[in-house]
Amino acid sequence: MTALSKQVLHIYIYLPGCDASVLLDATVPNSERSALGNAGSLRGFDVIEKIKADVEAACKKKGNSRAVVSCADILAVAARDSVVALGGPAWDVQLGRRDSDTANVALANQDLPPPFMDVAGLIKSFGDKGFTMTDMVALSGAHTIGRAQCKNFRSRLYGEDNIDSDYATKLRANCPQTSGDGNLAQLDDTPTTMTADNFDNSYFVNLQLKKGLLHSDQVLFNGTGGTNNTVNNFASNPPAFSSAFASAMVTMGNLSPLTGSQGQIRRICSKPN
Repeated sequence: MTALSKQVLHIYIYLPGCDASVLLDATVPNSERSALGNAGSLRGFDVIEKIKADVEAACKKKGNSRAVVSCADILAVAARDSVVALGGPAWDVQLGRRDSDTANVALANQDLPPPFMDVAGLIKSFGDKGFTMTDMVALSGAHTIGRAQCKNFRSRLYGEDNIDSDYATKLRANCPQTSGDGNLAQLDDTPTTMTADNFDNSYFVNLQLKKGLLHSDQVLFNGTGGTNNTVNNFASNPPAFSSAFASAMVTMGNLSPLTGSQGQIRRICSKPN
C-alpha cells in the first residue's frame, strides 16, 4: 500500500487543475505527462486505472451501464486516502468533478513550479492559484515522501553551499556531475528516524538541517522571517503542519473543476471518450 499511496499522491500534487488532464497518455495531443515537471517523475497511472475499473464494475452491478464516476473524483479521493494510509491527515473531498477531454502541456509547463525556483517565484506561482504562503509551504511538505531524479537536484549538489556536507557527499555518489540523470534519491532522507515513507513533518526538520533535496525545497529555509518562520512552526508542531496541509488540499481540490455539462466522464482515464 505504501508504494501505491506515494504514486497516487504525487500525481495529484503535481496537477495544475482538477480535471484529470494529466492522466491522458502520450497518444493524446499535448499530453501533460511530457511536461518538464512530470516527465520521468510521475508514476502510478495504472493504479488509478485499476481503481476506476473496480468502481465502474461495482456501479454496473447496480444497473449503471455508463461511466458514472469521473477520473478527477477518483484521483482526488485516492490522494486523500493515500495521505491517510501513510500516516497523514484526512480532509473532506467535494465530489462532482468531470474530466477534461484534452490536455495542455504548455499550461502544465507554465503552472508547475520547477525544482530550481526561488522562494519569491514559489510564492507568486502558488499565489496566482489562490494559495497563501502558508499553503505553499504546507504543500511543499508533500515531499516528506517520494523520490526525485538526479537531473533535478544536480545543480544543488555541485553549485550550492547551503547543504549539509555529509548529505551532499552521500547524494553525489549516485548523482555524478555528467551522468545518471534518472537516478533517484529520496526527497525525505531521514535515516535516524526512518520516516522516508511516512507522511510526517520530518521534511521541515531536514530543511533546518540543510538537507532539502531540491533547490526549491531548501529556499524555504534559507534566511529569516517569511517562510523560515513557517518551516520552524511545522518542524516543531506536527499538528500545525497536518492542519495546514489538509486545508491547502481542500483549496487544491477546488482549482477550476469542470462541473455540470462541462467536459466528460471518461470510461478509461488515460484516453478521452
